Amino acid sequence: MPEPSPTLKRRGRLLRIGAAFVVLLAVAGYLVVQYVTGGHGPGCKVVSGKSDGEAYEFTPEQAVNAATIAAVGTGRGMSERAVTIALATSLQESGLRNIQHGDRDSLGLFQQRPSQGWGKPQQILEPTYAAGVFYEHLAKVPDYQKLPLTVAAQRVQRSGFPEAYAKHEPDAALLAAALTGHAPATLTCQGRPDTTTVQAVGPDAVRAALVRDFGRDVLQPAGAEVSRKKHASTPSPTPTAAASGTRTVTVPVAADKTPAKGRTAGQRGWQVAHWAVANATALHIERVSFGGREWTAGNTDSRWRTAGSQETGGAAKAAVRIVTGQ
Repeated sequence: MPEPSPTLKRRGRLLRIGAAFVVLLAVAGYLVVQYVTGGHGPGCKVVSGKSDGEAYEFTPEQAVNAATIAAVGTGRGMSERAVTIALATSLQESGLRNIQHGDRDSLGLFQQRPSQGWGKPQQILEPTYAAGVFYEHLAKVPDYQKLPLTVAAQRVQRSGFPEAYAKHEPDAALLAAALTGHAPATLTCQGRPDTTTVQAVGPDAVRAALVRDFGRDVLQPAGAEVSRKKHASTPSPTPTAAASGTRTVTVPVAADKTPAKGRTAGQRGWQVAHWAVANATALHIERVSFGGREWTAGNTDSRWRTAGSQETGGAAKAAVRIVTGQ
């Protein structure tokens, strides 16, 4: 056979170099995703309640932090718009991650600076505190609900890149609608238990997390019940959820008594239900039921489905049932 020409050899080398470069880019992209997500893929998804096809995928870590931000906001009587502003701000500042570093001494979900009077480092790294102090400052902004999101966020944050908040508004609005309970059955997660961190799980851990984010009123006045009865509705495809001795936290919900908050029992219930799904990975929650709908961890599509007969009565509609692992 004739010897390949120098031109063909050169083209071959260039093709091999190009292929190697593509592989390196793919590896680098994978490593970046692993860094950003903490090694966990998206796993959670929120869709629009308006059937317009809008959706946003995010990680279990981001889900927990978003649910906390929303719970703290509604607990303070802040509007869905305020929650949207807070979520968009955290998406820009930290990617909804409670990071322990940032520009100069910036920390946490909102990159708040101890040197600027936001609190002590350990306080800022507590998501409920960080969200609370953000809302405290936002509430002081005159007519913040009528301002463009980027303007309202900037009045609180004093960022060097104020226009950056606007790009997160669509995703933040989807999250806020679900996590304030205004868009029922729109937030789902795979709910695969997190085995990479040591964290308390079970009904007591769920109750503690509820109080942490919503305050003690979430378990009052009837109080959230904890039972060890076997769950009798449609069995979960996961062995742990179907095992005997499954434990359930039942959270009663009612309409807000404070006119300023003005949410219905249904909205409050869906907020707690979505909060539970968002915390499913961290707290090993296996099933959540409310309003005749049920979410089960481990389903391939993680959809909210019509619940079994025991979940469709009036009592079930007035309470959120959270089933935990052993």
